[in-house]
Amino acid sequence: MDELYQELILDHYRRPRNRGRLDGADRTAELHNPLCGDEIVVDLKLEGETVAEIRFDGHGCAISQASASMMTERVKGRSVGEARAAIELFRSLMRGEGDIEKAADFIGDLVALGGVRRFPVRIKCATLPWNALALALEGRRGEEAAEP
Repeated sequence: MDELYQELILDHYRRPRNRGRLDGADRTAELHNPLCGDEIVVDLKLEGETVAEIRFDGHGCAISQASASMMTERVKGRSVGEARAAIELFRSLMRGEGDIEKAADFIGDLVALGGVRRFPVRIKCATLPWNALALALEGRRGEEAAEP
């Protein structure tokens, strides 16, 4: 299973989905992790309470970039409430709380990042895009990475 998950992470890193800036974004948040140099920008376009469009840009390690790619796929077209719930579930899983396999129905392919929690120094890499999404949903721009 670990090999399958590693391939999925590498696929999202090599062929990121929803990468690039979003013209006409309603909300934008930018975060960086000064410890490793990862940087991420998340642009959103909301239609009412729906994340109609989401894109990310930035640079960093395979984990941060794959996490951003998978995140955009997961929340695009979902309600703001569903996006917030996904953020909280992903963060809690990265902290080692909860069962990743049981959460698969809700977070889908993001379970592939579950192995990251065995490497505490890499958790910030995986959660960086999610923290930026949370800030964007709140209408905040961000600066440095928040704790997971």
